[in-house]
Amino acid sequence: MNFNILLAEDDEDIVKLIKLYLENDSFNIFWAKNGVEALEIFGKEKIDLALVDIMMPCMNGYELTKNIRAKSNIPIVILSAAHLDSDKILGLNLGADDYLVKPFNPLELIARINAQLRRFYHLGNVNSPGGNEDGKIVVGDLTLDTHQLTLEKRGQPISLTATEYKILVMLMKSPGRVFTKMQIYEEVNGDYYVTDDNTMMVHISNLRDKIEDDAKNPRYIKTVRGLGYKIERQ
Repeated sequence: MNFNILLAEDDEDIVKLIKLYLENDSFNIFWAKNGVEALEIFGKEKIDLALVDIMMPCMNGYELTKNIRAKSNIPIVILSAAHLDSDKILGLNLGADDYLVKPFNPLELIARINAQLRRFYHLGNVNSPGGNEDGKIVVGDLTLDTHQLTLEKRGQPISLTATEYKILVMLMKSPGRVFTKMQIYEEVNGDYYVTDDNTMMVHISNLRDKIEDDAKNPRYIKTVRGLGYKIERQ
């Protein structure tokens, strides 16, 4: 299957480099020079993953990410020269699934793209051992549908990013089991890097805000100090 990638980037040198590697891996590229163009393309084409630069004219990458996330839960990878933790946290809080700092290794970018696509588009096609034949995994008031890639709490839909969905699948399939940050990150994003610790903490925090009645006193996602995270049996 040839995936369609939306590339929102105004630096033509970076675009040429990314297109060279992506097209060599048989991806279809839709290039936009700014956020407004990117949003127009997104509305017309079937996009499977978005690569989003932050500093763009007309509409920056943060606004573009927010707009895409309001319409879809496709994987979004931010590419940015902004390297501060606060920049990364803002991007993840707005709905991005991954954040790669420029300059980056194109092979690492390809690996992260493939990991995002593989886990997002194939996880939902396999019945979970902890689920029913209809692909649903139930923990307490949470119902995760691995066929429809949706989550409900007490019958009310909860919007998830692609990465949040993948983390929740992993945890809900094995209630009571403790997963380290490294195990979770490698499962949902591929290769683990030491700098990804903060990224995982942001995703967990965002998940708690969405599924817990009280995020400060979580009922579901528990921190096991010094080890990692687990979802409590209900």
